[in-house]
Amino acid sequence: MLRALVVADEVDERLWAGAVSGLAVDLILGAGDLPFAYLEFLASALDRPCVFVPGNHDPDLSGFTRYGGLSMRDGFPARWPGPAGGVNADGRVVDVGGLRIAGLGGSIRYNDGPNQFTQGQQARRARRLVRRAERRRRRDGRGVDVLLTHSPPRHLGDREDPPHHGFDCLHRTTEKLAPRWLLHGHIHPHGQPTPDRKIGDTVVRNVVGQHIITFEVAR
Repeated sequence: MLRALVVADEVDERLWAGAVSGLAVDLILGAGDLPFAYLEFLASALDRPCVFVPGNHDPDLSGFTRYGGLSMRDGFPARWPGPAGGVNADGRVVDVGGLRIAGLGGSIRYNDGPNQFTQGQQARRARRLVRRAERRRRRDGRGVDVLLTHSPPRHLGDREDPPHHGFDCLHRTTEKLAPRWLLHGHIHPHGQPTPDRKIGDTVVRNVVGQHIITFEVAR
C-alpha cells in the first residue's frame, strides 16, 4: 500500500504552519494551480518525491529538457521554473514508489494564457499519452494506476462557465488506460460537496485542497 498527499488549487495554510510534519505519506501528487514554492515545501518537509501536472495558472513548462542535472530550453541553459526536484508528469507516464502515473495538465482554452488547450489539442495530447502507456504495458505488463489531470472530464464534475469546462477526451482516455483513479483539480468546491464519480471502474475525484489517498501498488 502507498499513501499519498494529493493537493490542487488551494494552499492549505495548516500545512504551511507545520501540520505537514504529522503526515505519514510516501508521495506527493499535485494536480495543478499551486505555487511551486508550496510543492517544494511539502516535498522538503516530508522528504518525499513530488509528481505534478501544471494548471492553467502555472508557468509554461514546455520545451525544457535536462542533461546531467543541467536544465535546457531550445538548446541553451535555462532555469526551470518548476518546483525543485518535482517530476512534471504532463504528457508522460512515470513510475514513482511503485505507482504508475499518467499525467495530462492544463485547462480548456479561454484566453491566451499558458497551459490552455482546445478540445482538439487536448485530444491529440491524450492520444499520445495513451500510446506511451500502451508501450509501457507491452514492455512490462503493467497498466496505469493513476491518471493525474488538472481539469475534469466534460460533464463529470466540471462547470458550465467556459473556463471551467472539462475535456471530452478524458472519457475515452480513461476507458483506454483503465486506471483505478482519475485525480483532478481546477473546480473549486466553494463549500459544496464534491462526490466521487466513476468512468467504468475508475474513481474520479476532485482533489482541490488536500487529500490523503491510499493506493494499492503492484509488487
